[in-house]
Amino acid sequence: MSFGRRSASAKRALLAGVALVVLAGGAYDAQAQAPARVVTPSPDGLADGELYMEADLVIRDDKNKITTARGNVEVRYQGRTLRANELIYDETLGTMRAKGETTIINADGSVQYADEIVLDDQMKAGVATDFSSRLPKNVKMAAASAVHRNDRVNELNRAIYTPCDICAPDGANKAPTWSIKADRVVQDRDRQLVYYRNAVIQVLGVPVLYLPVFWHPDPQAERKSGLLPPEIAISERRGLSYEQPYLFVLSPSSDLTLSPQINTKVAPFLNGEYRKRFYSGALNARFGYTYDKDIAAAAGQTVNDRTSRSYILGSGAFAINQDWRWGFTAERTSDDLLFDKYDIGGVYENRGLYVADDRRLISQLYAVRQKQTSYLSIAAFTIQGLRPEDNDRTFPIAAPLIESRFEIDPQIAGGRLRVKASAVALTRDQSPIGAPPEHLPGLDSRRATGEVDWRATYTTAGGFRLSPYVQARVDAYGIDDNVTSLTSGVSSKSVTRAMGVMGADLSYPFFRRFKDFTAIIEPLAQVALSPDVKQVVLGQDATGAPIYLNEDSIAFEFDETNLFRANKFPGYDLYEDGIRANVGGRASILWDDGRRATLLVGRSLRTETNDVFTEQSGLRSKASDWIVAVNAEPMQGLSFFTRARLDDELSVARAEMGVNVHNKWGSGYVRYLRDRANPNDDKVENVDLGGQLRLTKNWGLTAYGNRDMEQDAWVIRDLGVFYTDECTRIDVIYRKEDTLRGRLGPSESITVRLTLATLGEPLYGN
Repeated sequence: MSFGRRSASAKRALLAGVALVVLAGGAYDAQAQAPARVVTPSPDGLADGELYMEADLVIRDDKNKITTARGNVEVRYQGRTLRANELIYDETLGTMRAKGETTIINADGSVQYADEIVLDDQMKAGVATDFSSRLPKNVKMAAASAVHRNDRVNELNRAIYTPCDICAPDGANKAPTWSIKADRVVQDRDRQLVYYRNAVIQVLGVPVLYLPVFWHPDPQAERKSGLLPPEIAISERRGLSYEQPYLFVLSPSSDLTLSPQINTKVAPFLNGEYRKRFYSGALNARFGYTYDKDIAAAAGQTVNDRTSRSYILGSGAFAINQDWRWGFTAERTSDDLLFDKYDIGGVYENRGLYVADDRRLISQLYAVRQKQTSYLSIAAFTIQGLRPEDNDRTFPIAAPLIESRFEIDPQIAGGRLRVKASAVALTRDQSPIGAPPEHLPGLDSRRATGEVDWRATYTTAGGFRLSPYVQARVDAYGIDDNVTSLTSGVSSKSVTRAMGVMGADLSYPFFRRFKDFTAIIEPLAQVALSPDVKQVVLGQDATGAPIYLNEDSIAFEFDETNLFRANKFPGYDLYEDGIRANVGGRASILWDDGRRATLLVGRSLRTETNDVFTEQSGLRSKASDWIVAVNAEPMQGLSFFTRARLDDELSVARAEMGVNVHNKWGSGYVRYLRDRANPNDDKVENVDLGGQLRLTKNWGLTAYGNRDMEQDAWVIRDLGVFYTDECTRIDVIYRKEDTLRGRLGPSESITVRLTLATLGEPLYGN
C-alpha cells in the first residue's frame, strides 16, 4: 500500500495523539488494549513511545514487513528527529536505513549529518558514512565513517575535531585556526572524554604535533579532569619557566588543580588550588611550595641556604541558617617577596569579612547575623605585613572584635532610632618604638562602646529638606604595656568617657528643565554641636604635643565621602568635637540620553582649632581645606572623575583623577594620584594606566604601566600583543619591573598564554 504526502490537518491529528505508528505497529496494538493511563507529552507533542513520520511517499510491504518512505522524510521519536531523502525500515531485523542528505537532531541540540545511516529501531545505535556532527559550543567533528554504538558512545574513523569556524563569511571553505586529526576518535559521554589514536594537531591546516594517544574532556562535560592551558615565561629572575596546570575533578562538588612551575635558573615551584562546595557554602584554598635558596636582587642568582618556602591563601564562607553565616580566611607566606619572585597573581583580594591593606595578608574567623533591622558580627584576625618596613610583631591580634546595631521599629518622635554596640581587644608582642634589639612590649588595649543614633527627615512642598539628628556614645578603655619613649617605662590605665553630638542637615535644591537636560543646583549644609571630648592620651612627643590612642583611624583621609559627617573619623578612638558647620554646594546636569555631570565643592568651618586632627589632614584649623569632586559621563563609553583637596591658597594638597573609556575597539583607563601631605610626610605621586586595543577583528594590543612620579621611575610596565578568534586566544606579554621592592632587583620577562576553546578553557570551572 502507498500513501502520498499527508495534509496539514492530518499532520495536526497525528501530533494530537492519533500518531501514525508505522515503525512500531505492534506496540500500538498492545497499548490500545492496555488500561487507560495518563500520558505526558514530550516537547514535540508526542507521548512516551509514540512516533511521528511524514514523507512524500510511504510504501508498506506487509509480506516482508518492510516500510519505505521517500521524499522529504521526517521522523520524530523520543526527542530525536531524523530527516532524509529515503528511509527503509525492516521490522524483522529491527533496522532503519536512511539515505541521502541524512540529518539527526538530538534533544540536546547536537546534530549529526551523513550520506547514509543505518540505525536500530530505537534510533540509538548504528553506522554512518561521510559522517559529520555539530555539538554544543560550536564543536565540529567529521569522519569517513562513524559507529554510533549507543547514545553514550560514538566512534569515528579518519576523523577531524575542531571548535573553530570552517567557513569564511562569504561561505567559502577555510582552514580552522586549530584542529585535531586522528585515525580513530572515540567520544565517551559516560566518562566525559574524547580519545584519539594517532592524533595530529594542526594550526591553520599545518601539522605541528603528533601524538600516538591523546584525550581531552568531552565539550559537553561540565567538568572533567585534564590538562589546562599552560603558561610559558622567560624572566631574568627564574629563567625559562613552564607552568602546566592539571585539574583533578574529585567529586561533583570538589576539584584540585596542581600547577607545577618548572624554572631553569631556580628550583621548581608547585602551585595548587583546592575547591569544595557544601550544601551550606564553599571552601577555597590556594597554596604553593618550593625548596630552594632565596632569589637575590641580582637576576637569576640565589642566596642563603636552601629551605622550604610556601604560601597559603584560603577562605571559606558558610550559611548556618537564614540569618547566621560564618567564615574564615587563612593568608600567610614564608617570604615577603615570594609572590613577586614567582609571579603569583590574585593575591590581595577580598576573601572575608575584613580586608587588609595592599601588600598585607589577613587571617580571620568571623560569624555574622543579619536581619532587616539588626546586624551582629563577631570576629578575630591577625595581619602579616609584606612591605619592607613592616614588623609583624608590632601588628595587633584582634580578638574578639564585636560590632552590632539594631533599628527600633516603630519610629520614635517621627524618626528612626538606631542602637549600636561594639567591643575590641588588641594585643601586640612588640612596640614600634625603638629598633631591635630593644623589643619593648607592645601596646595592648580593650574597648567597649554603646551608642544611640536618632535621625528624622522633613521635606517641605517647595523642596527644602531638614534632617535633625542626635547621637550619644559611651566608651570604656583598658590600656596595658603603654610605652611612649625608650625612657618612659611601661604604664597602664583605664578611661571612661561620654560624648555626643546634635545638629541638622539642610539642603534646598533648585532645578530647571531645558530642551534635553535638567540642571540642578543644591546648596548643602550641616551644623553639629559637641561638648569637649575626653580623648585617650597615651603620652607626649618630644615637642610636648599629646599622643592620642589611634588604632582604627590611621588611614583617615578628608574627602567628599566624609565632608558631611558629624564625626569625620571612621573609627572609635578619635572623636571630633566642638561647634562646626560643613557647608558646600552640588551642581548636576542630567541629560535625557543618560549622560551626566556632577560638581561638589565644600569645606568644614569650626569655632576653634582642633589638634586631634593632624596638620596634614587639612582639618586642624578653623577653616578646613577645600574639597572638590567632579564626576561625569559626557558621552557613551567615556567617564571621568576628579577629587581634590585644596588649601586656602588653592594649592593642591591631594588630588586623584581618572578616565575610563570603552567602545567596540577596546577599553582603557588612566589613574593619577598626588599626595603632598600624608601623615608620614612621604610625598606620593604616581600614574596607573592600562587598556586593550583591537587593531583588527583578530589582532590587538594590551598595555599596563605604573609610574612613580616622585622617584621618576616605572614600577612596572606591560606591553602585549594578542590574537583571538571564536576558538583561540594567544597573549604574548613583555613585562619590565624597574623599581626595587625591598631587596628584589629590576627584572624583565616575556610570558605566553594560550587558551583553546573546549581544551581546558576558563569554563572548566562550571
